Amino acid sequence: MTAVELIGCHHSYGRELVLDGVDLQVEKSSFVAVLGASGSGKTTLLRLVAGFERLRSGTLKLDGAVMDDGRKFVPPERRKIGYVPQDAALFPHMKVAANVGFGLRRRSDRRRVPELLEMVGLAGMEGRYPHELSGGQQQRVALARALAVDPHVVLLDEPFSALDAAMRASIRHEVAAILRRSGTTTILVTHDQDEALSMADQVAVLRDGKIVAEGRPEQLYRRPADPDLASFLGEANLLPGRPASGSVDTTLGRLVLIDGLSATWEPKPEHLTVLIRPEQFELRARSAAPASGGVPARVMDCAYFGHDAVLHVRPERPGADGSLLLVRVTGVAAPSLGTEVLMTVRGPVMAWPAGEEAAAEAPKR
Repeated sequence: MTAVELIGCHHSYGRELVLDGVDLQVEKSSFVAVLGASGSGKTTLLRLVAGFERLRSGTLKLDGAVMDDGRKFVPPERRKIGYVPQDAALFPHMKVAANVGFGLRRRSDRRRVPELLEMVGLAGMEGRYPHELSGGQQQRVALARALAVDPHVVLLDEPFSALDAAMRASIRHEVAAILRRSGTTTILVTHDQDEALSMADQVAVLRDGKIVAEGRPEQLYRRPADPDLASFLGEANLLPGRPASGSVDTTLGRLVLIDGLSATWEPKPEHLTVLIRPEQFELRARSAAPASGGVPARVMDCAYFGHDAVLHVRPERPGADGSLLLVRVTGVAAPSLGTEVLMTVRGPVMAWPAGEEAAAEAPKR
């Protein structure tokens, strides 16, 4: 069953068009992330679902009922929406229990407050004030407040952006687990690719006011629709290539294409743009590997993060143009600067028909 449906939705501020014909379906009990750069229209989309803004045109439905279609408009307080803003927006003069129960009018409903706090891992903190809580605890209070009204949908407006990196990773995992246990339909808007890919069941990419891609996180990451989307969804090496019977010839040698990819190209292209993710590379020391074990290369830079390392590696085989490739390896396997290595590519690669500029750089057969 569809919990939220946007059909041909447009919105503008004055003459500035912000949403341009957005179509989006969110299934009941699912977790959908709307991923977009700053200014792409993602917060406006959330405000339209909440009822804080009115559509210029199009139709918005919740649980099949029209909320806004240019004629009918249901105000926010009648939509049963839970909203978690970026900064938690707790009332500083109210204790945690009062913040959570703020939208509950009946005394019987307010008895649920301890249960909600236990759900979000804050049992026993009813008597604290917001300033006595960490940033992550404040966000969990805001989530409990959003869940208190038994909402049809919870909207998360970049709620982790103000947290430090370590806390952000921890609290987003906890929040996703809480929402899944409660069976709540959730829409998260974010500019953080890691956040969208790690939390959501489905990801919709919003670019210039349009949904340009939608699918499961692993599908979008492995098979992005175009090179721009590939770079937006994560670190990407984009190389020129030429098709070769289910494979592609590149300066790194012949690589296998993702199954069935070449069958989708009509007409058949002469030149390709090839995507290799940094984690697809495998590096071995030249001195410890056979001469035929990969493409000779040299480590030119290394950023060490403990759990892993990001390298800039320059291929040194004939035909290479001197460009540096981004490589991600585990921290224990990080080679030092200047190390001579052999590069191989694990697994199949994604590719697209190339434009004239990429075609000029493609390796000769």
